[in-house]
Amino acid sequence: MFQSIVVLGLGGVGGLVAAMLRDLGASVRSLDIQENPDAPDGVEQRTGDVSDPETMKSALAGQDAVISCLPYQHTLAAAQAAHALGLHYFDPTEDVRSTKEIRKLSSTAKHVMIPQNGLAPGFIGILGSELASQFDNQGLRHIRLRVGALPQNPIGQLGYAGNWSLHGLVHEYIADCEAIIHGQAGTIPALRRREIIRIFGSVYEAFTTSGGLGTMTETFAGRVETLNYKSIRYPGHLDSMRLLLEELRFRNDPDALVKILANALPPDDQDRVLVHASVQGPIKGRLQTREIVADYKPLEIAGKSRTAIMWTTAASIVAVVEMVAEKQLPQKGFVKQEDIPLELFLKTSTGRLYADNHPTLGK
Repeated sequence: MFQSIVVLGLGGVGGLVAAMLRDLGASVRSLDIQENPDAPDGVEQRTGDVSDPETMKSALAGQDAVISCLPYQHTLAAAQAAHALGLHYFDPTEDVRSTKEIRKLSSTAKHVMIPQNGLAPGFIGILGSELASQFDNQGLRHIRLRVGALPQNPIGQLGYAGNWSLHGLVHEYIADCEAIIHGQAGTIPALRRREIIRIFGSVYEAFTTSGGLGTMTETFAGRVETLNYKSIRYPGHLDSMRLLLEELRFRNDPDALVKILANALPPDDQDRVLVHASVQGPIKGRLQTREIVADYKPLEIAGKSRTAIMWTTAASIVAVVEMVAEKQLPQKGFVKQEDIPLELFLKTSTGRLYADNHPTLGK
């Protein structure tokens, strides 16, 4: 493991990332706008303006790596600071624009730069790529990736809880979605292409949201007819969000909608993360479909109960950090999530949480 790591943003995910890294033997420093009284023991807390380049560089100086768990609006600034100081860089952002800029930075980076390194994008892309590798090189019909972070016992029409960044949620409901359609890479609007999806006998809806594919449209261009990512929700959520964003025009004032949702949808510790990855195509010339499906629940980690969305995101980040530290991944430049081997990922100290809480994954 790296000797010293900075975690930017010490909220739920950032705090758990810091605790996991501490337990792996790293010296962990954090930077956030204010101190967190629930910060893990042994983590050096620094406070300051995370949008100020000099504050950022001061916190990062002398470290081996940096992980940004800040809101997506600060992602690029964090990556620029890491690039300037020659540090390994990781983040779980779903923001496509930031990732494209980070990729440009990576061409001159002294160390590795791995954005989109969480649950979706992140782990779901690793799963999808592993499934696709089991098929013939040509003739893939579809790669369908679906993820939902939901309360276990929903109430209300939205059937949702604010366990994840509501700024990030509204952003992915507004921004265009990358996809491959009829063999051609392109973009489609968010909150479209509703489908019924059944997981372990229960019925959900899924629809397009931005950012979940990472770089997969580029990787699988020319190899697959259909590639898309959708968020899983309880039935009725999509119609309600389209009413708010489109008919009531909150698309033009997303910050106002975030405030309303924060007041109406507080976090719910009893959550679940649903994962559904499906690939269809020929295997040795015979048409087949293969799937990986999971329903992850909260776990106790580092002495505290952690929500499903918290630990699945943090575990994916730290697993990839472990792999870079152990030189199982490139040590320089940009790394796509779909190029990370699932088998090695699941063997890391944190990545194995995905396998340990799934009946067949990695078995």
